[in-house]
Amino acid sequence: MAKKAANNKTNGFEQNLWDTANKLRGSVESSEYKHVVLSLIFLKFASDKFEVRRAELSREGKDKYLDMVEFYTMKNVFYLSEESRWSYIKQHAKQDDIAIKIDTALATVEKNNKSLKGALPDNYFSRLGLDGSKLAALIDSISNIDTVADKKEDVVGRVYEYFLGKFAASEGKGGGEFYTPKDVVNLIAEMIEPYKGKIYDPCCGSGGMFVQSIKFVENHHGNTRDISIYGQESIGATYKLAKMNLAIRSISGNLGEVPADSFFKDQHPDLKADYIMANPPFNLKEWRGADELTDDPRWAGYEVPPAGNANYAWILHMISKLSENGVAGFVLANGSMSTTTNSEGEIRKKIIENDLVDCMIAMPGQLFYTTQIPVCLWFLSRNKKADGSRGFRNRQGETLFIDARKMGSLVDRVHRDLSEEDIAEIARTYHAWRGEAEAGDYEDKPGFCKAASLEEIKSHQYVLTPGRYVGAADIEDDGIPFEEKMAELSATLYEQMREGAELDAVIRRNLEVLGYGE
Repeated sequence: MAKKAANNKTNGFEQNLWDTANKLRGSVESSEYKHVVLSLIFLKFASDKFEVRRAELSREGKDKYLDMVEFYTMKNVFYLSEESRWSYIKQHAKQDDIAIKIDTALATVEKNNKSLKGALPDNYFSRLGLDGSKLAALIDSISNIDTVADKKEDVVGRVYEYFLGKFAASEGKGGGEFYTPKDVVNLIAEMIEPYKGKIYDPCCGSGGMFVQSIKFVENHHGNTRDISIYGQESIGATYKLAKMNLAIRSISGNLGEVPADSFFKDQHPDLKADYIMANPPFNLKEWRGADELTDDPRWAGYEVPPAGNANYAWILHMISKLSENGVAGFVLANGSMSTTTNSEGEIRKKIIENDLVDCMIAMPGQLFYTTQIPVCLWFLSRNKKADGSRGFRNRQGETLFIDARKMGSLVDRVHRDLSEEDIAEIARTYHAWRGEAEAGDYEDKPGFCKAASLEEIKSHQYVLTPGRYVGAADIEDDGIPFEEKMAELSATLYEQMREGAELDAVIRRNLEVLGYGE
């Protein structure tokens, strides 16, 4: 009970901060305002960590090192010159040039810390022309966040994640360019278990997949030093969000030198990843690849993906990046499971025949802020052979189908969340099917899961929609004999028919009174 109360208190704090910030937004679009708020939260966090490290050096009698960058970076702390510190920003918050001072602070932090190159907004505050009094009020609100008080709690990371979700919800369709719902990311992480190796996301948005991978390792008592992160993002503002999101949690990652399109400027051309986690833009049209990348080696052995939809271009790009034992989990629109448009059906057929499809999950609708349509999760594996050291059974020629469309619950009129129990049930089913002893025994469950052979998938014309395989759920026997149940239902029906006849008579009399009788 105490733990629940603490969580409620935290949620209240995050909500109050959001309410305060949102009132101050004024005429600035949320798509831009998020960079204002998140940049200030980042600056507050960086300053708090800097002050803690500075005090530590002073206690150790190392005052001569207080302004040496190396003595901060060695502890994974960003060095901040005086004009970049939160105390300086707060002191000058009510001055007319506070926007310029914030821009200068962010530019100086980035200049003094190479790992932040390209991460922070450039002259953003000055350009937006924010009202000085509103900006001062926002600074006062953020000053109340103690980002380092609790060593065990990732306070600023939680606030940052909360704000990303709220901004995605407020932006609607545009929010999908930077945010994947936390429960979807959690599920992918629990399925592929990124313990050790290289993790890659070719369209990383604000970096949520990477953050959850780190959390997965920490929650399962692994070593975060055993994983390395590679990603890419084409939208400049979103690229900055991702770099800030990683920096705020002291996560090192290679997101490329600049924002860039993974199809036309692959910044990790030689990468072979052990884990791929991604949420590509749904049904991206006019991506030009079919015209300009016809001989691209990523399509080797397959048809060229069609120009009108990039779904299969993303799939083939990710397949080309998988290591010999690599696994991938990614989100796509439901149409990807059954489309035969242009070359898509032939590409899917070849992927299936190459025995790469490990698991398919049909998800419920309303999980995303960007769209109400239901989506699916694809899980691909380069190696489905038995592996006794990891407890995997031989899954060659077999694919697991899971229908999770009835899972989750509405948190408001338009948005649905998966619970921790939902995620655990889906992941346990998958790991049991793979043969992992701690997950228990696997068995097909009508209406929910089915292990299908390659021959069975062929009989369904290579369609990967789980509903085709899992069938209908068994109807539970309530123990009431058929004759008794039929008599009860008949009695109810006759009673309703009698009531209907009485209502018909009343309506007829009322019509006659009004002069409309037969």
